[in-house]
Amino acid sequence: MSMPAASPKPPAGPLPAMPVMPVMPARLSNSSLVLSLGAAGCVVLASSALGQSDPIVAVFDEPSADRWNYPFNPTPGARWTASTFGNEPGAALFDNRDGQLTLVFDTASQIPAGLGGYEVISVRLEIENASDATWRFDPTPDGWRTFLSEEDPLWLPDEDPGEPIELFGTGFRHGFDADTWQENSPFGIGDPLVPEVRSAFPIDLAEGLAADVSNSVREQFDPMPWAIGVAADVPAGEVVPYGTSVSFEVDLSRSEIAAYFAEAFDRGRLILTVASLAKVVQQGASFPGFHCKESPLVEIGVASAARLEVVVRPLPPTSSDLDGDGSVGGADLTILLAAWGKGGIADLDGDGSVGGADLAILLADWN
Repeated sequence: MSMPAASPKPPAGPLPAMPVMPVMPARLSNSSLVLSLGAAGCVVLASSALGQSDPIVAVFDEPSADRWNYPFNPTPGARWTASTFGNEPGAALFDNRDGQLTLVFDTASQIPAGLGGYEVISVRLEIENASDATWRFDPTPDGWRTFLSEEDPLWLPDEDPGEPIELFGTGFRHGFDADTWQENSPFGIGDPLVPEVRSAFPIDLAEGLAADVSNSVREQFDPMPWAIGVAADVPAGEVVPYGTSVSFEVDLSRSEIAAYFAEAFDRGRLILTVASLAKVVQQGASFPGFHCKESPLVEIGVASAARLEVVVRPLPPTSSDLDGDGSVGGADLTILLAAWGKGGIADLDGDGSVGGADLAILLADWN
């Protein structure tokens, strides 16, 4: 076992039961926005067109919870570092993305929950490298065939050194969801050596499906990471020094990703997963690792846990233009019908459930 010290398609066969997150429309901004740190660490926001309401700029200096999501982590939620790596190429045991870092941010303290929806303008995550010169910075995706054993006839050589650090959303099984999963929850149910038993796992949301991408090599598809980590001041292909900041700029041009964040901020709890297919060997120790908030180095201020920077704007609570394209039409009707019987942005009359009254409001606004 591995131990530390084109278009994507969903995995074959049905996933174990897990809640499907409602797809909440998130309007993408037409404004030109720049987020930077000014004097004394103050956040400076520049915008060419702020619109009818000012954005909310939220900075979370550490996660509410973080976990090295690995089947043989004896101290879940209390480990000082978390490493990301794949299983041994060609091995039948463990998920392909074996070591993962799961991050929880309780956001309601800065982004009010329950408003019905958000325009998500930018999301940036930073984590700090806790290993020294053990992995190489790769800023590009690698196809699943590069992770196969070299003896496999489908194997392809990797065209650049290293494996990317990937950011995804998080899905759940075994009855957990984004509200009930905790950093010390059981890793999974059943044999931890068997693939696809972990309770929390990385998802892509391609084609609208909350599919587990942990085993994309076995299932022969290439997921689309929501962001790939960029190692500060490190050229592509070079080793990453200890203490290097690795940043992720989330691709909000994909509407399903923007919707995931909008729903999470409206709920008040965001959960993300950092993963990689970094190659390891039995009992090997050459792979990426990152500081967790429980580290004494973080507690005394000489290292940093994960940091999240977000810019959002609340959506008007009764807008019938649910997809934010400037008019009310068939796409908005589709969103409303998909949310029938639920709450959220399509609850135009604010009674807590989407129904006939909301449909009447939308049809009256049709243009």
